[in-house]
Amino acid sequence: MSNARTILVVDDEKQIRRFLRTGLAVHGYDVIEAESGTEALRLAPTKAPDLVVLDLQLGDMDGLDVLRRIREWSWMPVLILSVRDREVEKVKAFEMGADDYITKPFGVAEFVARVNALLRRIPEVAVQPVFSVGDLSIDMARRQVSRDGVEVRLSPKEYALLQHLARHAGKVVTHGQMLNEIWGSDHAEDAHYLRIFMRKLRQKIERDPTQPRYIVTELGIGYRLRVQDQLEALA
Repeated sequence: MSNARTILVVDDEKQIRRFLRTGLAVHGYDVIEAESGTEALRLAPTKAPDLVVLDLQLGDMDGLDVLRRIREWSWMPVLILSVRDREVEKVKAFEMGADDYITKPFGVAEFVARVNALLRRIPEVAVQPVFSVGDLSIDMARRQVSRDGVEVRLSPKEYALLQHLARHAGKVVTHGQMLNEIWGSDHAEDAHYLRIFMRKLRQKIERDPTQPRYIVTELGIGYRLRVQDQLEALA
């Protein structure tokens, strides 16, 4: 079985896809190709690539719409390729969650260097469409949460909290980060919102909410969603 990392290349120009496939293969990457946004959105959750290379001008939809849909469930690295070179276009892409942006035409050496840099920086847990720990499973592609195989019904805010913690699993996420991400910058000081929804979330996913196994409180700082090895260390 190959240990090569997988890149999903999304571009409606066959010659560009061939050029990128050749350049990436020389450096040991496996490549999956998508010629449309629709195909990319089908392949991204099922193939779970390590990184997505995304053209903004696709035949069936704007690449930013593809980026937005991916960011609903995953923080896998996304490298934008585009002929759009205006600063406003680049800023918009970064604000929507792009990790890097290369303007066409470009050289293969720079492109591969950017791919390598992104894959060094991005935590592996961030690219997985399904996060599991113990009997808790979070399918971020389908926005479904289950415990012991039984679906857990969460409100949109409860799910957003859990998803944000899962994207940073094993690490402490501060109160301010969660408030800004989920409620917006106007509520950065409203920690009572966070306490209320965290209590509701724990009541739904923890067997004993008073002694939580999954979501740990870091006093005065924030919360942490345990990963499997952290959970096993408690046994």
